[in-house]
Amino acid sequence: MTAVRLLDIRDAPLSLDEVYAAVTDPAAGGICVFIGTVRDHDEGHEVSALGYSSHPTALARLRDVADRIAVECDVVALAGVHRVGDLAVGDLAVVVAASAAHRAQAFEACRRLIDELKTDVPVWKHQTYASGDAAWVGSPDVPAAGAPVAGTD
Repeated sequence: MTAVRLLDIRDAPLSLDEVYAAVTDPAAGGICVFIGTVRDHDEGHEVSALGYSSHPTALARLRDVADRIAVECDVVALAGVHRVGDLAVGDLAVVVAASAAHRAQAFEACRRLIDELKTDVPVWKHQTYASGDAAWVGSPDVPAAGAPVAGTD
């Protein structure tokens, strides 16, 4: 079985149980899960609405990140899902998990998966503040139109 067991970008609510189940394995002595939720503030501003959108290559980019981490880290399994669309405060925005024979490897792989997802996968957050102002947050580089992206041929 491949180490990358679940990856998705979806507009439906996320399931912690689904992600956890994807990385559960008899060979795993440690499972690390990260859950990103929508908070009610950001950098001193009260957040009143939030939406995520993604580039069409986002899932392929997430696959590239997960495949690289699976090779570079000693993991049993990896899983990650990110939500897009309009979310409310408290909603799950992203859930990633890693399992490994030992906790150190599970922690390292989980941290790398969320960190590299945030920097390398083109998913953008649009926040509207109570003041009426709005801002786009987190804009990873996106391939130029027509540029090849691994996993999309």
